[in-house]
Order: sequence, then C-alpha cells, then structure tokens
Amino acid sequence: MMKDWECMTDLLLEEPGIQEEPLDDRQETSLIELMVCCVRQAAMGEAPVGRGPNRKIPSVKEIKQVQDDKQKLTEHFISTLPPLIDKYRADPDKLANLISIPQHFDLEIYTTSRQEANLDLLLKKLHQVVEKHHDTDVLETCAKTLEVLCTDGNAIYTRCDVQRSTLVDTIVNKYKEAMDDWNCLIEGAETPDDDETFSVVNSLKKVAIFYSCHNLGSWNIWSSLFKDVVEAKDGNRTLPEEAVKYCISACYFGILWDLHHLEELAESGADACKEVKVKLVQFLETMKEMLTMESNQLYKEEAYVTICDLLVVFCNQLFTNPNPLLGDLVYEADKSLQAMLNDFIQNNVFVYQEEGRPNDEQDEHSKIEELHKRRNFLASYCKLIVYSMMPTSCAADVFKHYVKSYNDYGDIIKTTLGKAREINKTNCARTMLTSLTSLFRELQKEVGHLRINRQLEEFSSLKELAKRFALSFGLDAIKNREAITALHREGILFAVERAEYVEDPTGPPHNLAFLEILTEFTNKLLKQDKRIVLNYLDRRLTAGMPSSRGEDWQPLLLYRNSLVHGETDQPLVTSKRAYYRKKKEADDEMDEIDDMSDQEFSMGHLPPLLEDSTKPTKKRRRGPMPRLDFAGVLKDADSEEQHHHMTITSSRPQRQCARFAFSYVERDDDEESIIM
Repeated sequence: MMKDWECMTDLLLEEPGIQEEPLDDRQETSLIELMVCCVRQAAMGEAPVGRGPNRKIPSVKEIKQVQDDKQKLTEHFISTLPPLIDKYRADPDKLANLISIPQHFDLEIYTTSRQEANLDLLLKKLHQVVEKHHDTDVLETCAKTLEVLCTDGNAIYTRCDVQRSTLVDTIVNKYKEAMDDWNCLIEGAETPDDDETFSVVNSLKKVAIFYSCHNLGSWNIWSSLFKDVVEAKDGNRTLPEEAVKYCISACYFGILWDLHHLEELAESGADACKEVKVKLVQFLETMKEMLTMESNQLYKEEAYVTICDLLVVFCNQLFTNPNPLLGDLVYEADKSLQAMLNDFIQNNVFVYQEEGRPNDEQDEHSKIEELHKRRNFLASYCKLIVYSMMPTSCAADVFKHYVKSYNDYGDIIKTTLGKAREINKTNCARTMLTSLTSLFRELQKEVGHLRINRQLEEFSSLKELAKRFALSFGLDAIKNREAITALHREGILFAVERAEYVEDPTGPPHNLAFLEILTEFTNKLLKQDKRIVLNYLDRRLTAGMPSSRGEDWQPLLLYRNSLVHGETDQPLVTSKRAYYRKKKEADDEMDEIDDMSDQEFSMGHLPPLLEDSTKPTKKRRRGPMPRLDFAGVLKDADSEEQHHHMTITSSRPQRQCARFAFSYVERDDDEESIIM
C-alpha cells in the first residue's frame, strides 16, 4: 500500500466524483508528505527511525528490492510529476516536497524509456518555479534537485546542463539589474521603496542559494558581491541587512568552489592558488571586523558562522591533498581570533534570562528556534576544538558553563569534554582547572572580597562542577594518573598563591578555599600519588602552616584529610613563622621548594604501581611507565592520541555548521553514566 504510487497521485490529480468528497488542504498536504517519505524510503532502502533492523549492511535481496522499487517509482513519476508541480505551484509547502522527488530517480530511465520530452518538461517547470517563487525551502530544493539532475556522467547531463546555464543566466541578470537600480537610486540621493528593496534581497537570495549547489564562478560576480560586503562593513553604502547576509553567504560558497576547482587541477594552477589565497585572507579579515561590530547583530552572527566554517575547510588537512599547492591555503586561528570567537560565544550563547524578563513572553516556537540557533553557534566553536583546529585551552570558558547550562547545552559540552580528553588527558585536566579557577576569581569579584564564604550557593555550584569534571575521568585511575597529578599540582599552586599585599601576614592565603574544590578530585589519585601530592602541599605551605585550626584554615584540613584518608594520619606540621615574608626571601625559598617538588612530579619519579592499588579486569600490555615533565605533561609520545581531521568528501561545498552533530560515537564512562 505504501508503494501504491498510482493511487496516491490519482487522489491528488483526478477530480472527485459526484458522490466523492474532495480532499481539503490539510489532507492534500499530509498525503504529499506521506508520499514523499515513502518515495525516499523505497529509493534508499532505509526503514523508519526505530523500526528497522540493527544491521547496517543490506543483503543482496534487499539491494535488488531497492533497485526494483527505484525503477518503478521513476517510471511512474516521470510522467505524473510535472502536472503535480503545475497544480500545486502556488503552495510553497506542497511544492517543496514534490520538487524533491526527482532526487530519488533512476536517471538512466529517461534515456532507456525515451522520456526526454518529460525531462524537458520537468526542467521547464523548475525554471518557472525559480523565477516566480521566493520561498527559501522551495529555492533550496530546486537547486538541490537540479544538481542531482546535472550529475556528471549521466546520459542526460548535457541536456540538463544547458538548462542549468540558462537558469543561472536569468538569476545573475536579475541580480545585476536589481543592483544597478539600487545604486542609481542611492547615487541620486533617493530612498529605495519596498519594491526595489524586495527585488535586491530576493535576487541575492537566489544567487546565494544556487551558489551553494552550483559553481557560478564563470559568471564573475564574486568581486561585486565582496565589494557590497566591504561597503556594508564600512557603512559607506548600506544594502538591506538581509541582502548583505546573502552576499556573505555567496562569497563563502564562491571561495569553496574555487578550492574545489584547485583540487581538480592536480599539481598545476599556482597562479590560481595565489588568487584563492588572496580572496580567502581578504574575506576573513573583513569577517573579523564584522564580528567585532556592536551595531549589527545579524552581521556578527553571519560572520561568526562563516569564520568557523572556513577554519574547518582550510585547516591543515590540506597538507594531505595530492595537490601540494593546497598546503599554502592553510589558515589557522591566531590568539586574537580565538579570543574573538570565545567572546562571541560568551555573549551570544551563554545568556541566562531571569524570570519575568521580556524574553519569557516569547512563544514556545520562538524560544525553540532561538535555542537551536545558539546550539549551532556553540557546536561550531566546539568543533574547532574537537578537531584540534584550536587548542584545548580555548574550551575553558565553555566548560565552566557545564552545570549551569546542562539542560540546553550539556550534551555538546559533555561530548567536547570527552573528545578533548582523548586528544590529550593532561591538557584537558589543565583546561578543567582553568575553568574552575576562572569561576573562583569571578566569585571573589562578586562578593567583593578575597575571602570567600564557603556556605554561598555559588560556591556549592562550583563544587558541583568540580564533581562533574571528576566523574568524567571514569574509573581507570592508571590511565588518568598523569592528568590527575598535574591537576592537583596546579590547583595547589593556585590555592597557595600569594597576594602582593596581605592584610594579615599570619592568615591563610586568599585562595585557600579552592582546596575544598580540589578535594573532589582526590579520589582519582592512586594511593602512592596521594603521598606525593601531600608532600608537595606541605612544602608549599611550610612558611605559613596554621598553628590553630580556625575556620579560614578548614579547606586545607579537608584537603589534607582527603589525601591521608585510609592511612596513618600524618600530623600537620605547624610553624610560628608568618605566612608573609619579605618578597625576596619568600621568592627564594619558594624557588627552592619548586625545584625539589617538581622532581617528584617529573622524570619518572612517580613511584611504581602497587599491586593492590588497582585490580585490572583484563590483561594489560607491559611497558615502561609514562613519564612527566616538570609541568605534568606526558613525555611518552606514544601515549598522546592523535586527532582525526574531518575529511570533506562531499561533491560540492556545504555549510559545515549545519552538518555538525558530533557524528562520532560518544563513549560513556561507567561511573558517569551511573551517577550523572
């Protein structure tokens, strides 16, 4: 029944009989949607979500069934689709669905069944739809369908390519005419009316949409499009905001098509490569300036997405291309650009509305759309970290929102955290600590004092974040040994950090409360590593150990007790010497302590594993213990996991952010899945 194409099309095309009730608009829309879903399922052999078999490799019988279904639906819709398009040409929703059907055709049937006349009729209908319609979904579907019909190597390619060239000529000519009229009005100090504005916006929309699926390089419009972007950035001649957005999109796809053309040139095209490099640098510099504009949010958002996408396309994967010239096109984000992207994320993604604000008056649909847009922004940024296009440290300001924004972005941040740990566990641990120390300093600024009240709700939230970070390391303490010890070392250094001016020389360090946060990671230390961390802590505080157990010293006592838990308690060594000394004497002593303590964290000075420290469930390969440098970074090169670059295999350029959904399989840690 679901493959009875004739019954479905008859219901849509034939007039109802005398005693039959005609389909209303809602029923027609539902029937068309159902028919298109059935066509897609039959042509691709994919079962509906949740109802198909688990195995992904189809059998020979299933492949044969798909081929037969595809042939039957092609033979039927070749003749019935043009009249369907003609009947529903005024309804964008129905039209977009119907135009997508040829994407699932067996195109060889057009020639084997001598259906060239129906092909010409279909191409003519597509041309008419593009000329008359301005709906985004309809135009995007037309562009994609025409791309499928123009697949190189098919017998109908020449016929379709001629029609495509004619259609693109029409689109480009209308764009040029609209821009000429607009420029004449601006130069004559006249204000364009709604008709001129509508014409400019929609002509640029069609150019941008068709540039995404078809190479418009032969029409030489990139320079004029980029000029409009620069003028909008400078404010010299302002096009409508939406028109500028389409100019940016068209320029982006133009550069991607240039790259695609260079990949086909093999080892030739040095001049073309230099030209693309100049285009890329100029365009990215313009996008950077638009990203920092305070006056226009739409420009900032489009510039941000464009920069993230171009950093993915022009990353160091180009060095692996057979054409060695493409290595010159690699573009990497410097610290300035990394800071710009991070600022955008903090100001446009992690925005928390209080109850009663105007945002609460938005309808649910608007809220969902806004959340979806913000998730795309965050995913674009995290993608750059996951694929090592930016260092893991750039994720520090993202990780600190893990708990607070868990409902909206928790899945994205959790996956980014896991992939960052796979790239380098020690760097990931350092980034976690940076997130915690950053929030700790922010809390100090909020309370207006360096001494933090540990009963505050914000301090409890900080402990909860540390707990989530600790759980993400999983149950294997041996794997995370270097990362956890490095985290404790740097956490201690932050906690005992000395201020330039101290009100009470005999009091505790102003960051000492951070040791209570660090306590959440103690259970990830091996027993023998706890002793090393404890000795390091005692040496760092030798000059100012508490002679009394006051409230301000409680974080130190909590942290120290967590390190000696389950062993013979090591008494706290007290000292009557003041914590604060003359700067030169204190610095000299701390340097000596650092030299002694760092040796315990480096050069293989970590003690060998005790037999009862862990009980592996499977046999492990023997080998030398990994060693640490003075900062806790892995020395063993084999222990660092190399990232995998995303390979762009599409036959045409695409928006990378729209494709990003963390396609890799997330590996859940047992402990995290149980507790979290």
